[in-house]
Amino acid sequence: MARFHELLACPVCAEQLAADLTCHGCGASFDAPDGIPNLRLAGDARTDAVRRFYERTPFPGYPPRDTLQALRARAERSPFARLLDEAIASDARIADVGCGTGQMCLFLARAGRVVIGADVTRASLRLGASAAGRFGLDRVLFVETDLQRCGLAASAFDVVFSSGMLHHTADPRRSFAYLARLARPGGTIVLGVYNAFARIPLRLRRAIARLSGFRVIPFDPVLRDRCHEPARREAWLRDQYQHPEEHRHTLVEVQAWFKENDVTYLRAYPSAVLGDESKELFAEAADDWRIEGWLAQLGWMSTLGHEGGLFFTIGRHR
Repeated sequence: MARFHELLACPVCAEQLAADLTCHGCGASFDAPDGIPNLRLAGDARTDAVRRFYERTPFPGYPPRDTLQALRARAERSPFARLLDEAIASDARIADVGCGTGQMCLFLARAGRVVIGADVTRASLRLGASAAGRFGLDRVLFVETDLQRCGLAASAFDVVFSSGMLHHTADPRRSFAYLARLARPGGTIVLGVYNAFARIPLRLRRAIARLSGFRVIPFDPVLRDRCHEPARREAWLRDQYQHPEEHRHTLVEVQAWFKENDVTYLRAYPSAVLGDESKELFAEAADDWRIEGWLAQLGWMSTLGHEGGLFFTIGRHR
């Protein structure tokens, strides 16, 4: 715990925590059942509904008898995950906010990086912490906390990564403001949310699924691939088709969040510049022509729609 304590903060007053999880400012003291610091305060009803949803079925879960080598092989099949790993410095301090069961945390925990995975759902965090223990990864810490009253230190992280979480909050715009505070000046923010266009194919599948009482869910490749992994199949079905809180966003909308919070927009992934083949995930895009961005997002319906329509926006905190 000692190597992480400078990255933790009191969710009550935002002051730094000591290594024993006592607050230097207000004197509040916190515990760490199962080695997972409990820095979550009581939240609003909508946040609590999402927390209970994932307590029942942690997402995305781990295959039976998983290994670190298998996890890294799965991650490296994703061009985005490979580019992200290549772009992050070997000594970076990384926050994965809304980490779920922690696969990205474990994948990025290489070289001298320190990774903190934060989530509101302890059942998910337990799976991540258990996997980290099995894999011998001691530079990863999982923390139970709510972004609105966050147990992570402000301006402390070189990279703030959040994928698939903000669109499940009651107010994604306000949630992004909390998220941006965690990045140091010059730090990088990588945000993954559902795209309003790329999500359309799944919304159509969801309409059919609801009409059939979820007996028929057509053209979902993830459900098909997980036919022999019932727990992970159920986790995907619930997350994508039965979630109690979901929002969808355009690139222009996310760029506005960046501007409001002193974050310089660098690029989107997939690229919103037609024909762009850059492999530098943290480099500024060649241009930012709005019409081109709309056309790119329409194209994402075919390239991203089969797996839910998640896109990434990358920026640098000023």
